[in-house]
Amino acid sequence: MANSIDLVTAFREKADLIYKEASKTAFLDSLTEQNDHQSANEIKIFKISMVGMGDYDRAEGYPAGDVTAEWETIKLLYERGRAFSVDRMDNEETFGLTYGKLVGEYIRTRVVPELDAARFARWAGTSDIQTVSAAALTTASAVLTAIDVAAQKLDDEEVPEDGRYLFISSALRRLLNASVTRSLANETEFSRIIQKLDEFQVVPVPQSRFYTQVTLDTGASSSAGGYTKTASTGRDINFILMHREAIWQAAKLNSLKVFTPEENQTADAWLCQHRLYHDGGVYDNKVKGIYLHKKNS
Repeated sequence: MANSIDLVTAFREKADLIYKEASKTAFLDSLTEQNDHQSANEIKIFKISMVGMGDYDRAEGYPAGDVTAEWETIKLLYERGRAFSVDRMDNEETFGLTYGKLVGEYIRTRVVPELDAARFARWAGTSDIQTVSAAALTTASAVLTAIDVAAQKLDDEEVPEDGRYLFISSALRRLLNASVTRSLANETEFSRIIQKLDEFQVVPVPQSRFYTQVTLDTGASSSAGGYTKTASTGRDINFILMHREAIWQAAKLNSLKVFTPEENQTADAWLCQHRLYHDGGVYDNKVKGIYLHKKNS
């Protein structure tokens, strides 16, 4: 018997697949700690802290220590969405390509870049993370030196080596790739792409979604929307070296609804409605697990 997949399910699966493949941060969704998403408009993040050791007394025994365990309540910052309508005849006269490509292109070119940009900006804007502002890095040697400094800073803060990720601008990763040399011998092809550097995975990020601050358009008109680097105060990010347990990500609602012309009650048209309610940030007690290297102008 042939597979039977209804249209709504097919579009949802396609959108979810594109998100996972195109996003630079999606892979962290399953690696970060699970949070309580049940509250009406917020999430709860579990935090625990304790005091260090004291002297053991042979008469009195162990010194008492304080332990603080609490749920931090955080209201999600980003509630975004958009609806698209394509007339039945417009779609038919383009051989179904207009609506057929709409969902995939919308997720790939609009949703994913904004989601990543918002997350990177949230990390970069967190107080007390390790930050350095510098002129543009123009050589592979300069990039490697800056990364070594970042790694040492994380070492000094006793951030575990396992689980570190280097998010780096695509341009700087190209510099690193260009520095790779090999003796070809009898080989006819080889790859210079750096996927792992020292103890951390390398994740290239397009500069267009790699800023310290972003401004989200309210989308008040049908021709306006998306995000931009914040004027005056936004800076290009060169790289972020981080540990996966330093950050949290939550997409409490990622809803894609597709209506056929027969289901659409207001027009004889295909209708797509998408809503995304999400946020991400850095844990208060793990801010030293993030190192930001940004341009100073």
